[in-house]
Amino acid sequence: MASAAEQLAANINFSAFSKAKELQKRIWFTLFALVIYRVGTFIPIPGIDPQAFAQAFQQQAGGILGMMNTLGGGAIERMAVFALNVMPYISASIIMQLMSSSVPSLERLKKEGEVGRKQINQYTRYLTLVLAIFQSYGIAIGLQASAGVVQNPGLFFVASTVITLTGGTMFLMWLGEQVTARGVGNGISLIIFAGIIAEMPRVIMSTLALVRAGDINAFAIFALTALIVAVIVFIVFIERSQRRLVVQYPKRQVGNRMFMGESSFLPLKINTAGVIPPIFASSLLMLPQTIVGFMGLGANAPEWVNVLQGFIGYGQPGHMILYALLIIFFCFFYTSIVFNPDETADNLRKYGGFLPGIRPGKKTAEYLDFVLTRLTVIGAAYITLVCLLPEILISAYSVPFYLGGTSILIVVSVTLDTVAQIQSHLVAHQYEGLIKRSKLRGGGVVKK
Repeated sequence: MASAAEQLAANINFSAFSKAKELQKRIWFTLFALVIYRVGTFIPIPGIDPQAFAQAFQQQAGGILGMMNTLGGGAIERMAVFALNVMPYISASIIMQLMSSSVPSLERLKKEGEVGRKQINQYTRYLTLVLAIFQSYGIAIGLQASAGVVQNPGLFFVASTVITLTGGTMFLMWLGEQVTARGVGNGISLIIFAGIIAEMPRVIMSTLALVRAGDINAFAIFALTALIVAVIVFIVFIERSQRRLVVQYPKRQVGNRMFMGESSFLPLKINTAGVIPPIFASSLLMLPQTIVGFMGLGANAPEWVNVLQGFIGYGQPGHMILYALLIIFFCFFYTSIVFNPDETADNLRKYGGFLPGIRPGKKTAEYLDFVLTRLTVIGAAYITLVCLLPEILISAYSVPFYLGGTSILIVVSVTLDTVAQIQSHLVAHQYEGLIKRSKLRGGGVVKK
């Protein structure tokens, strides 16, 4: 039988949305923030020749650079002030989450609740600043190494580039936090989502142009489109799938009233980690190129560096293997962070709940860990398949743009999460309306 919340959600319509003024303000704020982000992706950094940089970018547009350009909404192609996007923040989040599980002081902070979480977030912001300075300096050195791209090379150009790109990243981090607090959905995920969506029309038009020119087989594009549709359906199915564990509550007496035993469900998602593993993996795969740019090697790089970049380049076996291993690692790692079996079992015992046939306490925690581990295996295999299969086929057909499984997974997952949050706001609004009407019926209307 459907719950009250599910019944309310089924009755949501446009009239309910038109009455939810708070939700409308949140949506307008989110859209306004995304418009600001898109405007920033078209403002180039000072001191570069746009035409010369466009030519240099086309020579290296394939592989991981093309992927990052798609995730950034084309900001890298235009070397805009938001060229770094939120990738330094994501890298900082990876490092802080790893350290919070291994450094005792950070582990204690994580257990302090909201206060500890705010302190860890502050450390993440500081680390984001450091990484953004590091990456922007590497970009500045790399731009100077490209002939004709920088109009006036020197210390002033390096300083202005570092300040501009770092400021753009810090502004996007702040903007994402504002969207999360005052808008709808996760702000950082929505920024990446907006970049991918904005690049899709250009990707589609360039593909059709290649088909008309005969550079790509029309049947291959049709098969790839059918595969993308199938992948989207598969993602929606898995993302909405749950393993529901029955939780039983015994009879209890409060004062002179006896409450009958109740049962509920503990939902465990197959993909608990969400879109975090492919984003983290993509961010780490950018690290070798960042180091090479930071060292100012470019075309003068040693032979072993060129061999390494060729091995882990997009479409190469090394890239696929590293990408798959990183996705699997972050699936298990992030799941262990967001869901603690011991803490969940302890909370169930505090409120008198238990899993039928499982003893409360340690046995419940072991059973939850047993179930969650097997679900994570399925979830890791699912994310790896979704992210790698389209990329393998794109590489095999030599399609000259990046629109692989990672982009599709991010778009679908963020859409589902945002729609779910909108629906929860509407359900809360309907609950408030029901409470107000029940008060009027029970207490009557007071007339003057």
